[in-house]
Amino acid sequence: MPNTTDAQIPRPVDWNAGAAAFDDEPDHGMRAPEVRAAWADRLRAWLPEPPSDVLDLGCGTGSLSLLAAEQGHRVTGVDSAPAMLDLARAKLAGRDAEFLLGDAAAPPVGERRYDVVLVRHVLWTLPEPARVLRHWRDLLRPGGRLVLVEGVWGTLSPVGIPAHRLTGLLAPLATETRLERLSDDRRLWGRPVDDERYAVVAVI
Repeated sequence: MPNTTDAQIPRPVDWNAGAAAFDDEPDHGMRAPEVRAAWADRLRAWLPEPPSDVLDLGCGTGSLSLLAAEQGHRVTGVDSAPAMLDLARAKLAGRDAEFLLGDAAAPPVGERRYDVVLVRHVLWTLPEPARVLRHWRDLLRPGGRLVLVEGVWGTLSPVGIPAHRLTGLLAPLATETRLERLSDDRRLWGRPVDDERYAVVAVI
């Protein structure tokens, strides 16, 4: 298991260029019924009873946003790639959802507050994660929750944020923190995985 200094910040990625093929990954597009059902079940357990206001940061093409909206939540998605947002808007057309162009670390939501900040595979890419988590906490209403899906990938040059590191960062911010290991649930990924994948639900 890599320690904090082993996890490297990745090189910048042109997410606009990769948008068209982004959903080809089983856990991105969730096109397979088994994968889609697995994520829907997890979200149902992680999110409060609907309807609630969910802020999906780094929402990509909106797959998690769509699942949350289908469960009766009001969704605001934020992403820095216009091409990703175009796909998300098309995917959620007619749903109670809106999508904003912006930085996940400092989303352009003004004074609005949410019941849930939902973030998957984004925090590990951001510098100063402790500062970012404090900002995300401040976007929540009292009793709101952070739902963070993260992991550590690779062996020679691992990238990501280990679970113990993230739970440590959340300790001074949350009244309750729940860690769920996700690596063993192959339904989520559409294949077996042998790296560290997990979710943390932190109630503020």
